Amino acid sequence: MRTKKFTKIICAVALAAALTLSGCSDLTGLSGDSDETNKTATETSEKSTAAVTQTSRTEAAPKTVNQPESNAKISDARNTPAVRVARTVGPAVVGITNKAIARDFFDRTFETEGVGSGVIFKSDGYIITNNHVIAGAKEIIVSLSDGNTINGTLIGTDEMTDIAVVKVDAKDLPTAELGDSDEVVVGEPAIAIGNPMGLEFQGSVTVGVISALNRTLDLNDRRVKLFQTDAAISPGNSGGALVNADGEVIGINSAKLATNGVEGMGFAIPINTVKTIVNELMDKGYVARPYLGVTIFDKPTAARYGYQLSIDKGVYVFQVAIDSPAGRAGFQRGDIILSIDGKAVNSVTDVRNEVAAHKVGDKVKVTCDRDGKEETVEVTLEEMPQPSNQ
Repeated sequence: MRTKKFTKIICAVALAAALTLSGCSDLTGLSGDSDETNKTATETSEKSTAAVTQTSRTEAAPKTVNQPESNAKISDARNTPAVRVARTVGPAVVGITNKAIARDFFDRTFETEGVGSGVIFKSDGYIITNNHVIAGAKEIIVSLSDGNTINGTLIGTDEMTDIAVVKVDAKDLPTAELGDSDEVVVGEPAIAIGNPMGLEFQGSVTVGVISALNRTLDLNDRRVKLFQTDAAISPGNSGGALVNADGEVIGINSAKLATNGVEGMGFAIPINTVKTIVNELMDKGYVARPYLGVTIFDKPTAARYGYQLSIDKGVYVFQVAIDSPAGRAGFQRGDIILSIDGKAVNSVTDVRNEVAAHKVGDKVKVTCDRDGKEETVEVTLEEMPQPSNQ
């Protein structure tokens, strides 16, 4: 999810407080040489002062993002799975800034900026993130854990699963190991890494457990299965990693559900689903999916468009694309689709899920009600046409 920077005032106050408490400590690296009395000092004093000033600057230099606080060994009790994950996976989690152009109420254009997260999975610069993190981007900027920023290129995106792949021109980057989400069990530790509320909090680590498997959410009339976790996931965490205690990425954080009086529930796309999508995005730039070629209504969707359906079951065929699998199979407007391969379908989501469960080229048997008479038609599924802008 996108966030905007909001900590400039806080940083200014903190800097002022630091200057007050530290006296003449050089926090900006600009003091020490400006005192006029130094001009009359001896050469030896000037060299000594310069050396001291240089040492002060070095000590006051800001740390790079995710730089370990200390190389000293810690006790086994402190070396928890979260600590190990932060060290091994943390460097592979990046910030992604999306710069886009929007229009205001008066149709004037202005630049917007949102920040999400991403996970490096190939050392030559391939990064997994969410589709909604980079949607509409005119420019993508990737912030690495070492503090460097690089322009990113969109390789491919899939709105249905909210997955996208971004590439940066770099080599030998730290990578995260992708695990097997089919082996995840309820109650095991779950560690989320990302950039909640923006890059000011880049690389934040939160810890919880896997609360549930196969949680189903309906997004854009499509049903998706997600992991649920109580590890804190805030705006900006989208596209970040959900990691198990072995340091393997088991999910990509994607959504957060929160209501008043209820602790937020975080959701992540299982990594096995992500792997399949990523492979197609890297191969084609899009995900090939089968389709029927019909516009269909159930009662709720019909009501949204101002129609009223009087059917008790099935979905109403409102429109048929002539050059489509349904068109070639003889579907007509007014048909009521009752089942696909023997499975009852009573909503738009049901139909889309049954079709999505097949592959391009599969044959499915669709049972329809036409003028009160049921008939079954075999349809060969074809690849869904891609938008012209892809």
